[in-house]
Amino acid sequence: MNDFHYEIKREGTNSVKWDLRKTIFGKEDVLPMWVADMDFAPPPMVIKELEKRLEHGIFGYTFIGERTASSIQNWLHTRHNWSIETDSLLYSPGVVPAIATIIQAHTQPNDRIMLQSPVYTPFFNMVEANQRVVENCPLVLNKGYYEIDFEAFEKSLQNGVKLFLLCNPHNPSGRVWTKDELMKIAELCLKYDVQIVSDEIHSDLVFSPHKHVPIASLDKKYENITITLMAPSKTFNLAGLQASFMVIPNKHSRKKIEEAQKRQGFFTLGTFGIAGMEAAYEFGENWLESLLEYVKENIELTKKFITSEIPQLEVVEPEGTYLIWIDCRNTGYDDKEIASRLLEKGKLALEPGPKYGPGGEGFVRMNIACPRNMLLEGLDRLKRSFE
Repeated sequence: MNDFHYEIKREGTNSVKWDLRKTIFGKEDVLPMWVADMDFAPPPMVIKELEKRLEHGIFGYTFIGERTASSIQNWLHTRHNWSIETDSLLYSPGVVPAIATIIQAHTQPNDRIMLQSPVYTPFFNMVEANQRVVENCPLVLNKGYYEIDFEAFEKSLQNGVKLFLLCNPHNPSGRVWTKDELMKIAELCLKYDVQIVSDEIHSDLVFSPHKHVPIASLDKKYENITITLMAPSKTFNLAGLQASFMVIPNKHSRKKIEEAQKRQGFFTLGTFGIAGMEAAYEFGENWLESLLEYVKENIELTKKFITSEIPQLEVVEPEGTYLIWIDCRNTGYDDKEIASRLLEKGKLALEPGPKYGPGGEGFVRMNIACPRNMLLEGLDRLKRSFE
């Protein structure tokens, strides 16, 4: 079993998080707690399976076999009580490329695509890069808790929206949408003939008593209008293996996406992406339970520290993910000053809230999936930033 306290040096591995600090933040001496990958090694059995594949020594063209599909099918049934057919699966190097492909397959230039800010930055980027129009229906922050204004949601759908990009669990806030909220979303999307693209990449990282519910699992009629995007990358810290999957029960929708992938020249996942995905879903469950305990303790530590040591900041309580959305508005500083203080005084690299669209102003996002000593160092730097 992993020792989550153990610090692994990541410099010199082409790590985006560690080796691009100078490029992204202009400084080498900042502690990086920004991009969403963990500073933990993946499950030992995943490493063992990858080593076994490496030892074979030949890495010719590889196809995605039935073992991969079965491992996903079993995982979704065990973890999320969701029964899928293996022929509903398509694969992609990542959730963001999958979103781009779906946009190209299901919409035309200038079509409207709805999202809910503040939200994962590539939602905006992929809509705009493909010459589609963002229809933003912002979430409402009510006493530290994000909610959906369903009246505004319906009005937005009435503007000719073709796709709705759902983020569940929500990044950056950590909200895990309830069954009732998801059913309201699905009913409205059915009413206005809007396809749901549900990014559920953080679905395995949810803390009791909250429970992740795949929106497509709630009813056959919802399943028919939903494309679900998942991956082992966040759960098991395997983002560099570039392997994700789509669950698309609707045959017509699946065929359109397959055709779009063919136009892009996509054929298969890499050898190690396939092996890593299979191993994670077959052998990773006990490791994940240990990880969730450790991350939950990190979250509690972060909340207590900020409440007692930096009371002008407020934590939005995360129900899932290992990301902490921190409200800095009571400091009286604007986003430029917040960023400057973090980098100059605290030597701390966090994600600036405005990256996540309207509603992100005055916030920062902090990744706390790291060994405890590193977290304590990061929290001290956060305190220093606002002294």
